[in-house]
Parts: sequence; C-alpha cells; structure tokens
Amino acid sequence: MDSRISARALAAALGGWRTREPAYEALADGIRLLCLDGRIAARTALPAERELAAALGLSRSTVAAAYGSLRGSAHIASVRGSGSMTLAVRGREPGRVVVSADAIDLQQASPAAWPGLAGIMSEVAADAASLVSRAGYEVRGSLALREAVAARYSASGVPTDPDEVMVTTGAQSAIHLLAQTLLRRGDRALIETPTYPHAAEALRGAGARLVGVPVSTTDGWDLDRAEQVFARTTPRLAYLMPRFQNPTGRSMDDAEERVHAAAAARAGSVLIVDETTADLAIDGASPGLSFADVPVVRIGSLGKTVWGGLRIGWVRADRDLISVLVASRPPRDLGTPEFEQAVAARVLQRMPDVLAQRALLLREGRDAVVQALRERLPRWRVPPVAGGVALWVELDAPLSSGLVLAARHEGVYLSAGSRFAVDGGHDRHLRMPFTAPIPDLRRAVDVLADVWPGVRSAAPVAVGDYLEALV
Repeated sequence: MDSRISARALAAALGGWRTREPAYEALADGIRLLCLDGRIAARTALPAERELAAALGLSRSTVAAAYGSLRGSAHIASVRGSGSMTLAVRGREPGRVVVSADAIDLQQASPAAWPGLAGIMSEVAADAASLVSRAGYEVRGSLALREAVAARYSASGVPTDPDEVMVTTGAQSAIHLLAQTLLRRGDRALIETPTYPHAAEALRGAGARLVGVPVSTTDGWDLDRAEQVFARTTPRLAYLMPRFQNPTGRSMDDAEERVHAAAAARAGSVLIVDETTADLAIDGASPGLSFADVPVVRIGSLGKTVWGGLRIGWVRADRDLISVLVASRPPRDLGTPEFEQAVAARVLQRMPDVLAQRALLLREGRDAVVQALRERLPRWRVPPVAGGVALWVELDAPLSSGLVLAARHEGVYLSAGSRFAVDGGHDRHLRMPFTAPIPDLRRAVDVLADVWPGVRSAAPVAVGDYLEALV
C-alpha cells in the first residue's frame, strides 16, 4: 500500500458528511467524494472500522455497513487481516466527479470558448500546408507564438525576449515541468492556502513538503506567516497566484508583493507567479502584472481567457532557466502541437476583444450569483470580487463537504472548500464559479438553498464546530 489515512484525518476530511439517512450510506458517500475528487489517493489504507467508529462517534456496525457499500461500488477492497484499501476508479478523471449530461457541472471554473475562436481556427486550418511543412518538434515552442507572448509582456512593463519564453501544453504542464525541474524530494515549497489543487498535487508529486500561507477574502495574504515560512523553512520555491487568486478572487497589493519578494530573496527561493487569471478583470482595468520590478518565473495560459480546450501555456523566465527547462522537457513530451500554437499566436493579436467579451460575460455571471445567494441564502457571506472566475463563499457552518454531497444528489456538482486546502480545513467555504450560463447558476443556487437546511439539521452546529477545531 502506498499510503495510509488515520481515523482522525479521515474524520476531518469528511467534514459535515451526515446529510441523509441511513447514516452508513451517507458515510459511504462522503468517502466516495474524497476518492473521486482526489483527496484520498488510490491504494490508500483506510482506518480500521473500530477506529473510525470512535473518531466519528458511530457504532462499528455503521462503519462496517459503509465499507460494505464502498466495496459494492468498487471504491475499496478489503482483505481479512489487512484492512481496507481505496481503489482506482476507471473512467474517472482524478479530482473531478463525472456527471450526467443534464447535470450542472461547476467543478471547473472555465467559461465557454470565446466566440471568435472558431473563426481563427478556420483561418489556421486554411493555411495547413505551411503548418505541415514544419518538423513539428519545437521543444521550446514556435517562434511566432513566443514572439507574441514576449510582446505582450514587454507592452505590460516587463521587457521580454522570445528566448525568455517557453511554450507548454497548458499551465498545468508548465507547473509540472517547473516542479520536476526545480524540486528534489524533501524540499519545501511555499504555497497559498486555499490554492489551486492541481498545483499542490504537482508540487507534492515532485516530492516537495508543502508549507501553507493563508490567504483570505477579507485580509489577503498573512504576511507574518509568509515571512516566518521563508525565514524558517527556506523553501526551494514559492508558488503564488497574486492576481484574482484561485479560489478567493483576492489580488495582492503593493505591500504584499514587496514582503513576498523581499522574503523570497533573503531565503534564496524561486518565486513562481501563476498569472492564468490575471487578465480577467471584471470591474475596471486589469491591475497589471504583479512583481513587475523583481525577477520571478511567470506562468501564463489561454485556458481561462480563451478556452479550456486550447491547451496552450507558457513559462516566462531568464534564459538560463529556460535552457534548463528545454533540456528537462523531452523525457515528458517533445513540444506543443503546432496547430494550437498557430491558433494561439493569432488569438493573442485579438486579446483586447477577447478580454472585453470575457469581462462582460463574467460580470453578468458574478452579479447573477451574488444576487441569487443574497436572496436565497442571506446568512452566507458573499465576498466582493473585481475579477477572476469564482466566489469563495463563507457558509454559516463548516459543512461544505456535506453540502456538496447533498447538491450532487440533485444534479449540481461543486467542489467542497476542503478540496482547495493544503493541510485540511476550509470546510466553512464553498467555491462558487460564475462561468456557467446564468440559468444554470441560478438553478444551482436554488438547489443549494433547498438542501442546506437538511445539511444543517443533520450535522448540528456543535458537531460542525468540533470538526472545524479538529483541522
């Protein structure tokens, strides 16, 4: 077995799981969700029935029945004398629950494709003869696209040469390549909490020990904690999302940038700045590039701005690091598809049009969700956001996991707040994307409002407070 989860840790991860009867099936659903969204990996040993029963205040027979249900749905396997172990579930993408065609899927916060994209694809396809005349193995990326990316950085106040840009297959590929190149097993990596879950997974996959710095919708980044982490742990790298941070929507101010930059410099840490949401301003102009006056490694992509299916990302760094990344890439992949790069180069010429349309779309979605939440769930705290793709909503009880489970039974799929935590917690929060069509967003809020009373009554505040203190 690759890993083991203790009864205490599993109880904390489950959060407010008891959202329906019978209790054993609600518990089984809670564990299924943890497996499906990646918080419990395949081949993880689960606690013994007696231990989990004690941690949750249940009878052993209830836990035994839950494990039986999980065996029936092929989520776990049990061997007498060896305990129970989670299984890989075929056909399901890690970190995301597969939904039916008529359900509302808000697990990913990505808008539909920019309307002009199909036309640009047709233009590129018409020029296919010139594309297929090339070798097709550009590990660094096509020169035309690197020039377009460099020009955007230079125009934004960060002078950039095409040789300081490497094209990747989306931002996730860039994060993974940087993690595998810069980290060694046991290195520490600073990361925000809550954060983008797949970034945390990439860093852990490279062997890093993550150290979280809290960020909240009200207070921003915990600067005291950040300075302590840099000084005491000297992380090899720090991964930050300073513009419209995912999931909080918060942006760093100048003071927050200065503290992080200075602390990273003293610790000798590489600052990795993820700017995949940086251009998604809704109210007014974009706040501009962060850390404009200090050397950082920048990650960008077109996934959030143009279309999630256009798998184009990039790394902007000094020439030496780009050379190291180019040398490190071939064992993983030999480059990014030429067609997508040609499309991206043309799209970058139209970015003012793209961002104007995105601002309108996201503003309408945000305002619709905010209004619906305030009308239907007035006790929840809905933070103001000036950009990005989602709201980090604060519930009036730490029962996000239970709420997600209950909504799932009604055809609405969301990610619990704890999905975005580095070391547990955040079950008082729910990430609510506003990228879907407005009728779907309103229906999703209606479902949340309808199931919330049942979630609250099934897990009293006393139990919720205990779970929140536990993590």
